[in-house]
Amino acid sequence: MYFSRFLSLHALWVTVSSVMQHYPSVWGHYDVCKTQIYTEEGIVWDYMACQPEATDMTKYLKVKLDPPDITCGDPPETFCAMGNPYMCNNECDASTPELAHPPELMFDFEGRHPSTFWQSATWKDYPKPLQVNITLSWNKTIELTDNIVITFESGRPDQMILEKSLDYGQTWQPYQYYATDCLDAFHMDPKSVKDLSQQTALEIICTEEYSTGYMTNSKIIHFEIKDRFAFFAGPRLRNMASLYGHLDTIKNLRDFFTITDLRIRLLRPATGEIFVDELHLTRYFYAISDIKVHGRCKCNLHATVCVFDNSKLSCECEHNTTGPDCGRCKKNYHGRPWSPGSYLPIPKGTANTCIPSISSIGIPSKFNRIWPNISSLDVSNPKQVAPKLTLSTVSSVQVANHKRDCECFGHSNRCSYIELLNTVICVSCKHNTRGQHCELCRLGYFRNASAELDDENVCIECYCNPFGSIHDRCNDTGYCECKEGTSGPKCDECLPGNYWLEGCRPNVCDNELLHCQNGGTCHNNVRCQCPAAYTGILCEKLKCEKEVGGCSSRSNQAAHPQAPLLLLTALLGTVGPYLL
Repeated sequence: MYFSRFLSLHALWVTVSSVMQHYPSVWGHYDVCKTQIYTEEGIVWDYMACQPEATDMTKYLKVKLDPPDITCGDPPETFCAMGNPYMCNNECDASTPELAHPPELMFDFEGRHPSTFWQSATWKDYPKPLQVNITLSWNKTIELTDNIVITFESGRPDQMILEKSLDYGQTWQPYQYYATDCLDAFHMDPKSVKDLSQQTALEIICTEEYSTGYMTNSKIIHFEIKDRFAFFAGPRLRNMASLYGHLDTIKNLRDFFTITDLRIRLLRPATGEIFVDELHLTRYFYAISDIKVHGRCKCNLHATVCVFDNSKLSCECEHNTTGPDCGRCKKNYHGRPWSPGSYLPIPKGTANTCIPSISSIGIPSKFNRIWPNISSLDVSNPKQVAPKLTLSTVSSVQVANHKRDCECFGHSNRCSYIELLNTVICVSCKHNTRGQHCELCRLGYFRNASAELDDENVCIECYCNPFGSIHDRCNDTGYCECKEGTSGPKCDECLPGNYWLEGCRPNVCDNELLHCQNGGTCHNNVRCQCPAAYTGILCEKLKCEKEVGGCSSRSNQAAHPQAPLLLLTALLGTVGPYLL
C-alpha cells in the first residue's frame, strides 16, 4: 500500500490555493512536481508533470512604440473630446507629470484608474495614416490562460490587428483583425468567435464586434482565449481532460496559445462617422488605459516556479532538466532523450524525467536491468543513491539471477512459478500494466511512447469519449474506436454532415445533400424552417392535411397539382429516415 506526502513549502500551497480559487476548472492541476512514495523497498520519488501558476504577465513585459515619438506631449498639444469636437481644452504635456501620458500608464497598477492612460499624438497630419505599433515583449516563452483585454480611453480604433510572435519578434503572425468594415479594411468576411467550432477554433478571423461605437461603455477589445478553450473543454470549461488531451496531441493547438511577444497594430483611429472632420483633427488619436495579459511561463511541464531576476523570467527546472524553458536534460542526465511533460493521465500527468546516464553514477549495466526504477531516484542527492548500493541490493541481484525469468520492469515485486508451463509470471502488476512480465497495458490504457518500459507512467489512459466511442479501449497510439459519424483521436469530433448531441448525429438537412422542400430553409442542420402553409421534417406536407376535412375545404386539388404527389411521398415513407 502506498502513502504519499507532498514536499512543498507552505507558501507554495497558499499560492496554489489562491490560483485554484480564481481558476478552479481551468488550471487547477499540475502544481507539484514530485512527491515521496513509501514502498516496500523504502522511500522513492514519484515525479509528476507540473507548471507555474497563472499570473498577470504585464508585470514582466517591456513595451516599445513605433514610431518612437508617437506619444503625445512633445511638443505640448491640446486635443478634443471624441463626443464633442468643440471641447478642445484637454492638454498633453510630457514635461508635466499630471499632464503626461507615457506608455507605462497602459500597465499601471494603482487601482488601474481610468484617468491614467497612454495617448498618441493627434491626427494633425491627415490624410497621412495615423498608425502605431505597440510591441509587448517578455524575452521568454509564455502560455496564455485568459482573454487578452485592451481598454481604450479614446474610442476603439476603426482598424486594428493583434499579432503574435513565437521567435522573439523575428516573425509575426496575425491573431485577430478588428474593423468597422472587415470587407473594406482587410478583404475578409466579418465573424465572431461564436461562429467558430472545435474544427475551426484556430481560424484567424476579422471581427466587427468591437470596432463600432465610441461611447463610454464601448471601449474594451477582447481576444477570446477562454471561448476557444471552451470548444474543447465545454462552455464552462468543466471537461479539462478533453482540453489537456488535445493540447498534448495537437502541436498547432499548443502553439496557438504560446507567445514570446504581442504586437498591437493601430491602423486607423476611431472617427465615429463616415467622413473625417478635417476642421477638427485634434479629436482623432489613440489612448489606452489598460492592457491585461494573463498567462504563465512555458516550462514544458517541468517546473512550478518561474522567477523574475535581473529583468528576466526563467523557469526553476525540475525533473533533471535545464534551460530557459526546461528544454533539455542536465549534464550527465541523458539516459533517454529529453521530452516535455505530458498533461495525461489527469490529474498527475507524466513527468518524462531526464534519467542519469549509467556511466555518470557508476552502475554496471546488469543493475539497470534488475533496478528498473532508477528514474524515480533523485540521484543529485548522494544520500539517496548510496543506501541502494548495499549488500541487500547485491542479495536481491542474486535472487533475480536465480529467477532470471522473473523480470517485471519494476511494476511488481512478486512472481509465481507455473510448474505446468515451466515458466515464471509476474503477480499483481501495478501502474496499469499487465502481462507475463507486466510489459503490456491494461484495457483502457495505451503505451506512452516517450516513456521507457520501466517507467511508472508507461501506460496512459485512453480517455475515449463515452458518447462518441464504441468502448473505452484504444489502439497502441491512443486512438479510440469511434461510432459512425464520429472522428478524432478520442472520438469527440463529428465528421462533415453530422452534429454533436451526446454523440454525433446525422444532419437532418444541409445546403448540399438534403434540401428542405417547398421553400423551407435549413436551420443549424437539425430542422427545416417551413413556410406558413407547410409542415413536416423537410416541409413536405401541407398544413391543411392535418385539419378536419383535409385540404379540400380550403383549396382546389386541381389548383395544387403537386399536392397528390406530396401526399403519395408521405405515404410511401420517403421521409422516414429523417426523424428528429
